[in-house]
Amino acid sequence: MTNHTIGDQLPSWNDGPPKQAIVDFVARVSTPDSPDHVEPAERIAVFDNDGTLWSEQPVYVQAVFALERIRALADEHPEWETTQPFKAALEGDLKSIVAGGEPVLLELVMATHAGMTTSEFSTIVKNWLGSAKHPATDRLYTEMIYQPMLELLDCLRSNGFKTFITSGGGIEFIRIFAEEVYGIPPEQVIGKQIDGRTDIYAMGTILFQMLVTQLPLLKFKSKKDLLKHKALNEEGIFREKTPSKLNPVLHEDMDKILQKALAYHP
Repeated sequence: MTNHTIGDQLPSWNDGPPKQAIVDFVARVSTPDSPDHVEPAERIAVFDNDGTLWSEQPVYVQAVFALERIRALADEHPEWETTQPFKAALEGDLKSIVAGGEPVLLELVMATHAGMTTSEFSTIVKNWLGSAKHPATDRLYTEMIYQPMLELLDCLRSNGFKTFITSGGGIEFIRIFAEEVYGIPPEQVIGKQIDGRTDIYAMGTILFQMLVTQLPLLKFKSKKDLLKHKALNEEGIFREKTPSKLNPVLHEDMDKILQKALAYHP
């Protein structure tokens, strides 16, 4: 395929260095007699999702879904009215939720995604995507995607590439979205898988709060600080003091139980 033909596959891209670099690269790796030729079986393109393929403002799409699920499930969980971060979610306090960073978002996602079959979850997500709209544009979230990136995905696939998505979000949600919107099959979406461990984490969080009267999550000033903490503390996000130090009535064995339930990799 010629450079001109490849460029025609990217009509939303302005002519300039970025577009030309893409066109030149695709031509080099897909032309058989090129010194940079790559066999089709080895042509793989991996994309980030949030902020690259779909909108991440004012908050991640999956976080919006989780917040709406919190409200839908509130009657089944009266304790959420006085328990953070669920209280903030029910009150629409996005500022507090965003300030809590990844730990808070993760807790909300896990509480609303776990405890159901894959089929049940898929049905709920598809129904939500069919009606949920972005607050600023009043457009469906399935329309809040970047057209130039859709063209790039199609261009790469038409030139023998397999396209993958990697994301820090829950893999089950993104796989449903990606197949419908991007044309990327589920097995080519890489993310965080929500399985039975999420129920263990949720149980650990509730038990911690019952025994200590505060959440186990630390507060971080930035995502950078959170990631640094995760790199240095594989055992999980724990407060400076263990539960038995915060509540002297508890035996030290309870520290081990809670630590295991709240670990990053139990």
